[in-house]
Amino acid sequence: MRGHRRQPSIELLELMGVVKENGSEPPLLHTPLHYDYVLVAKTNHQERETFKKQMEYIGELKKKKLKVTDIRDDDLVFYGIQAPNEIFEKYRYLLKVSDACNWSSDMNDVPLSTRIRIVHYILNHTPIHSGEVLRDLMKANVFEARFCLHEKKKQRELKKSWARWTACLQGQPINAVRSYFGEKVALYYLWLGWYTFLLIPPAIIGVGVFLHGLAFFNSSPLIKEVCEADTIMCPLCDKRCSVWQLSDTCTYAKVSLLFDNNGTVLFAMFMAVWATLFLEFWKRHRASYVCEWKVSDWCEEEEELILGIVNDADCEPKVHRHSYLRSTVVLICVTLMILVIIGLTHALVVFRVIAAVLLVEGSWDFLSEHSNTGAMMLGAVLHYLIITVMKRVNKIVAMKLCELEALRSFATKEKSFTVKMFTFQFFTYFSSLFYVAFFLGRINGHPGGYVRIAGKWRLEECHPSGCLTDLFIQMAIIMVLKQTISNVIEFAGPWFHRWLNGRRNQKLQRKCAHCYLKDESANYGAELCDNCKLRDWLNNYRLNDVDSFSLFNEFLEMVIQFSFTTIFVAAFPLAPLLALINNVIEIRLDAIKMVTLERRLVPKKTNDIGVWIDVLEAIGVLAVIANGLVIGVSSDFIPRLVYRYRYGPCANGTEMDVDCMVGYINNSLSIARMDDKLIFKEFSASQMITASGVNVSQCSYKDYRNNEDYSFTPQFWLILAVRFAFVILFEHVVVICKFITAWFVPSAPLQVKNDRLFDKLKRLKEELSAFQARQHTDPSMSHISP
Repeated sequence: MRGHRRQPSIELLELMGVVKENGSEPPLLHTPLHYDYVLVAKTNHQERETFKKQMEYIGELKKKKLKVTDIRDDDLVFYGIQAPNEIFEKYRYLLKVSDACNWSSDMNDVPLSTRIRIVHYILNHTPIHSGEVLRDLMKANVFEARFCLHEKKKQRELKKSWARWTACLQGQPINAVRSYFGEKVALYYLWLGWYTFLLIPPAIIGVGVFLHGLAFFNSSPLIKEVCEADTIMCPLCDKRCSVWQLSDTCTYAKVSLLFDNNGTVLFAMFMAVWATLFLEFWKRHRASYVCEWKVSDWCEEEEELILGIVNDADCEPKVHRHSYLRSTVVLICVTLMILVIIGLTHALVVFRVIAAVLLVEGSWDFLSEHSNTGAMMLGAVLHYLIITVMKRVNKIVAMKLCELEALRSFATKEKSFTVKMFTFQFFTYFSSLFYVAFFLGRINGHPGGYVRIAGKWRLEECHPSGCLTDLFIQMAIIMVLKQTISNVIEFAGPWFHRWLNGRRNQKLQRKCAHCYLKDESANYGAELCDNCKLRDWLNNYRLNDVDSFSLFNEFLEMVIQFSFTTIFVAAFPLAPLLALINNVIEIRLDAIKMVTLERRLVPKKTNDIGVWIDVLEAIGVLAVIANGLVIGVSSDFIPRLVYRYRYGPCANGTEMDVDCMVGYINNSLSIARMDDKLIFKEFSASQMITASGVNVSQCSYKDYRNNEDYSFTPQFWLILAVRFAFVILFEHVVVICKFITAWFVPSAPLQVKNDRLFDKLKRLKEELSAFQARQHTDPSMSHISP
């Protein structure tokens, strides 16, 4: 017989410090001290009809042989629910004969997490005479709350080894998390731990790219040209803005060079390959753990069929249905919602344009001088507020669309909701960023032909130091606000709720000595007294509520962060560093919240992270396209490259002692003269007076246009052609590298495949032996061929 060997992938994660345990955590087993579930209802001023439905529902549970213990406390009544063993034996048998879930059937006893999951299903699928189920009764205030209980002994162990701030730099006890919260939560933390660990290389390289730009602060000829230039630039707005000197942007030019340098290209290519490596190695780690947990072939829809039979032997399956009309309506609604979100982006553009005008016309000189930057920062803050509001709106719309689809199972509903919610959130977060990255400063026109909103306000231009500066500011503000404010609210809200409830009621805090010993030892024996049970149930009741989408919210937050880290990393190389710092805190924050501040999540069994893996792969592909466009279209990388080899002093190969980029700044500027009628109408005479009082007759602006008729120069068309060629080349090279990487790293380790092969062979031999034994004892079966 082949002996059990530990998976190398699991040992590697332990060596890296992502996880920190040896072997499997024994599952929590049920004892007479445990209750599978608790329902809570209010008793004061209860209507007769409400009370009748409450009693009818409890009666239906008792018909299914569930033991219901009720304890009253002031205006609340608690119903503790325990299911009989025959329900779980039936569940074990159906697992054994199922097609996909039978690998998990070889358990000596049903663990507590499985009991909770089964009872949770039964409670949610037990109707009363009117057809209402528990969900409907909760909406009608027949019941106040429902939850499964935290296990104190396990809680203490998890707080000591995992859910504490001092464990931030330690590995996670994934098997213990799985035993307590189920495979779904354990895989989330395993994924988050692996993602956080793999952020270390890009964080270091991103800081290196940042420092690479910092090293050329004083030696770069581009910086010197900007800082020492006496070039007069055209006004950036109407009326109040006057001409300004290019040297005024010296500081911003230095900041721009920190992330818009040659190292950015290589870093963007590295991040595309990194995203593929992250996903492929994650698949290997997932395969190792689900093999260890014996859920490799687990099917959520098949388990729902099993639970349906356990709940009602005469149940009928929910058949698969498809309606082209419903699908068309849902598609139209999704499209309209996306258009509304994109419309908010246009509103942000209008806001920034008007804000820039108001800042210029204000009485504060500092804001008048930096009106464009101020408007961009205000726009980023407003964008964050829109994100906060739209998250709630998007959730409501996505849920309504899922109800319209009338999906047959919770698994399909969750997948559909995930796709819709992420799509809405993605457009909410990134529509404005895509505008800043690819449209800002490219559709605003030129002196004498500016594009205006409603024929009045000039469309905003890029920051004088480059378009990437605007994208950098926007991303930095949104990421910092999102990660800091969200984490503070996420932790402070449940903590304050628990503290407030603790202040309101201090009674029942002491436990009698008799019950204390039983609870600590968890031995089989008599139940706790009503006073001690009530104390525990009240403590759980006062915790923050959770629902089926609590874990979804955590996943959504991290996947959005993954999008920020990969899609526009060329404009913000420090994004991986911010993500790394946030995630080290996020893991412990979520752990503390789940273990101590929230009610216990219903343990769910699964073998992957669901549709999120497809979302992450789609983000990886989009990151290649977006970074190629950022470098090729938004940054000055291509114009600098063309200047170096075509128009600069090194173009003919004769100049050997001159930096090849000398003269680039002047080459990238065009001139507008006041003697032109269009320009004379565009700018007033007062706008053409410098800060020192000199009246100028011409000004410069950043573009490649003819100084006579403002048509594009041949250099513009050459740069445009090279831009498109670079984008195509970059994307093809990186995509090929991604495919090679995905092929090179198998999605499942060989030992996982071999273990599953040997396990299936063992079970087939056992079935054959059992059949032959039955054939030997029953002569009537002798004619049946095995």
